[in-house]
Amino acid sequence: MLRPRSQSQSNIHESFSDVALLMLATFVFLLVAIIITSRIHEDVRTPQLQQQVAQMAAEIDQLRQDKERLYGELEGSSGFDSEDQLEEVLKAVGLDSGKGRKDFDVFISGLKEIPGRDVHLVIDATGSMHGASTFLVPLLRVIMLRTGKQLAGLSWYADGATETYSGGMGEVFDRFMVGAPFLGSDETIGRTFAALARQRAPGAYILLGDEPSVDRIYYDEVHSPIFPIAIGRANPDTQFAFGNMADNTGGKLLQLRFE
Repeated sequence: MLRPRSQSQSNIHESFSDVALLMLATFVFLLVAIIITSRIHEDVRTPQLQQQVAQMAAEIDQLRQDKERLYGELEGSSGFDSEDQLEEVLKAVGLDSGKGRKDFDVFISGLKEIPGRDVHLVIDATGSMHGASTFLVPLLRVIMLRTGKQLAGLSWYADGATETYSGGMGEVFDRFMVGAPFLGSDETIGRTFAALARQRAPGAYILLGDEPSVDRIYYDEVHSPIFPIAIGRANPDTQFAFGNMADNTGGKLLQLRFE
């Protein structure tokens, strides 16, 4: 009676073993099928992806060329502004006649006399300058055209932050109007010049702002004259601080008054 039972248990174990082997074989077959299928798809997709990437790279290169061409046209056309247009810009900021015009001419003459061929613009981008942002670029273009100097770069400062742009005049002004925050309340001029000290010194710096610096300016780190432009209503503190910048570096002060 025991022998049939032993044979039955052996058959059961053999059946389970056969099922397990069958499941394992099925799993291996499915895994191999998935791998082969995915490789087939990759082989089909790879040429398509490579073609799409090449097409996108060509489009990006074309856009870059169009951008450079437009910036070049914009920069080139800036030299063809009529004298009437330049005068309109000066009139808008109160520099077309009287003492304002005389101060402007002295300011420009001082920039023309510097030995270097280029200038670096340093601009206050705090909240108090937001109202002045509309005429900043036209005024800066007039200054650059009248001096005949090249634009080495442009840096803005606000609340300890600073950013510098370089390139063609049109490109630099465009990036400035997009990137400058015109927010905050701390004019960190000292920190900005400390950062600029690590770059190549230009022929001169032109600084535009309406408030004195909240941090210290180390003039031994400034290796080019500063030509400050005080913007807005007459502010004794600003005039004194900007005057010190000019006196300590060999520059000249220009005051834009809006009464």
